[in-house]
Formats: sequence, structure tokens, C-alpha cells
Amino acid sequence: MTDPFADIRPYRDEEVATVLARLLDDPGLLGAIASLRLGRWARFAPGLLRPVVRYLLQREVRGVSDVRGMQLIIERYMDRMIESATGGFSVSGLERLDPVRPYLYMSNHRDIAMDPAFTNYALHRNNYETVRIAIGDNLLTKPWVSDLMRLNRSFIVKRSVSGPRELLAASKNLANYIAHSLLQENASIWLAQREGRAKDGIDRTEPVIIKMLSMSRDKRAQEFGDHIQQLGIVPVAISYELDPCDALKANELYQLASQGSYEKGAQEDVSSIARGITGEKGRVHVSFGTPLGAGLDTPGAVAEEVDRQIISGYCLHPTNMYAYRMLHGADAPVPDDLYLEEGDCSQVEFEARIAAMPQAHRPYALAIYANAVVSKLTLADGS
Repeated sequence: MTDPFADIRPYRDEEVATVLARLLDDPGLLGAIASLRLGRWARFAPGLLRPVVRYLLQREVRGVSDVRGMQLIIERYMDRMIESATGGFSVSGLERLDPVRPYLYMSNHRDIAMDPAFTNYALHRNNYETVRIAIGDNLLTKPWVSDLMRLNRSFIVKRSVSGPRELLAASKNLANYIAHSLLQENASIWLAQREGRAKDGIDRTEPVIIKMLSMSRDKRAQEFGDHIQQLGIVPVAISYELDPCDALKANELYQLASQGSYEKGAQEDVSSIARGITGEKGRVHVSFGTPLGAGLDTPGAVAEEVDRQIISGYCLHPTNMYAYRMLHGADAPVPDDLYLEEGDCSQVEFEARIAAMPQAHRPYALAIYANAVVSKLTLADGS
């Protein structure tokens, strides 16, 4: 029987050994790891280093024969990363969810790799099933990148298809895959609330994402709102005390505002992923909302409820308040019910971080942090 999702779904247990063997022979992956570990030294003798990297990788994945084995390796790296690149990790809201049923976790999107990684880590550490992760094909610049992502339970969102008919077909197949995962295979899903990161710090759901999800319903047999409720959408708010990519985002926002356009570099997304993983993040909090219920009968209504829960659940850090007051004044109003987590970054350290950026970029960098406070104020005002 033909698998309609073969080109987008994660790899299955029986495929892991073949994919790992292919990766261990891929010069692109071996070269990338050598560069990551050794920097410019890797350019001088790549042919000599690749066998060494291959041996180390073989040792790392020895005994791995299924997806769970791969995830246990990734868990070890997550533990090390949380120890070295965060000031602590905390979770709230999971007690409201059923640990045995699948959910569609719809998250705000601040970091390419770490948003789903932290969601997964929170679930795994609390004995909930981990998720299948939606990832855009624009990030899969090499075959080995696609292989690595699909080994880690990622599935592909085809954004680069050309033509309206092709895009419609890809969107419907994606919607069917998500519904199939949730309703037939009892597998949870992670999906960003928007295409691309919220580089300005404003978390808003794109209704087009909700329209895509609705493509999997039988319009003759099921109402829109009933289908949305059946999918079990749970809004998730991820907050970082520090954004490792804040200077990169501020530069892009400045270029867009001053020049009207921004030309992304060929490897810019890869660089952002690496910086997001290794860069200092301060304290990180993941807040899980409640599953969307009945009565949400339009994509706009669904998007508004996801936004409401994400903004309400977003954990403010002192850095958000520092930036808000630096941008809007020391006497600017603040939310009455601040959900504020103790931070590691002092005001002096934060001001020095911003001051290290070009002066023209600083208002955009501050807004990345301050807009979380603005969003809470706007929600409280009902506007």
C-alpha cells in the first residue's frame, strides 16, 4: 500500500539503521561537525578529520536501532546544553493535560530549533509523550540535514513548492498528515503559531495556519469548530530571559525599516540555529495552556484564542521589564498581575548587552524583549 506521507513524515524505527549508515558516510555532515568542533582548523585538513569524526559518531550511535534510541542521545545533549547555556529551566501548566492523549501543541516561535526542543524536553521530563515536530523545508538545505531532522521525529512543511495548485496539494497533504498523527496514530504534534520566528517579539497566530489544519476535515460530516476541538490544540508559550540571536534579529529589523528589504545570507538560518543552541539563554520557561474547546467557528476566532493563551501564559523575565522601561520610560505602566520569574541577568549586564550593538539597532533589540510586556498590557486592556 502506498504511503501518502512518505516524503514528509519522520523516519520509522525500521528505517533508522539505514539512515544512520547513510549519515555516517556523508562528507557534508562529517565536514559540518568537524567545523563546529574545530572551527577554522577543520579547513586545513578536512580529509584527515572526516574519518576521526566518523569514528566518534559511530561510537556515539552504537546500539541505536530505533527512534527512541536517537531521542535518548538527544536528551543527553539537551541536559548538557541546559547546564551550560541556560540559567535554569522551568515548566507550568502540564497538570491540566491528560498524559495519555495526543495534543497539537501550538507554540509561539522565537528560536528555530530550541522552541520544539524545549517543548519536547518539558514533556519527556514529566512523563508525557514527545512530539512530532513541523519544520519548514527552507531549513533543510542539505539531504543530511533532512535526515537528521526526520530521525528526531520531525516532519516536513513544504514551503518552497511553486504554483498555487502545488501549494494547495502540499497544504492539504500536510493537514491530513497532522490529523492522521493525532487521530489515528495517537501521536502529538508541535507546530509554530506562525511561519517564521517572531523576530520583533510580538507573538501572533497566523490564521492561515488554522485554515491549513481545517483542510483535513470532511466538510459534509463535521463542522469547523468540532474539527478544531477534535485536534486538541494546546497553546504553548516559551520565554527566554536572553535571546542568543537578538543582535541578528535587530540588524534584520533595522535593515527592513531603513532600506525596505533584507537579503538573508545563504547559511544564515544554519548560523541562527547554531547560535540559538549554544548561545546563553538565561532562564527558560515553558507554559502549557488548556485545550481549545467548542465554539471557535472561524480561523480568526481560533487564532485569537491561541494568542490570548500564549500572551497570558508567557513568563516575563526581568530583562523584559528592563527593556520595556528603557524603551518606554521608567514610569511607563506595567501589567497588574506580572508573571515574573527571577532572572540571572542584572540590569547593568543587560544594558551593556544592548550598548554593544550599533546605536541604530538598539531600539529594535529592546523591542524584542519589551513587546512581551506591551502584549500583556494590550490583552489586559482588551484592545
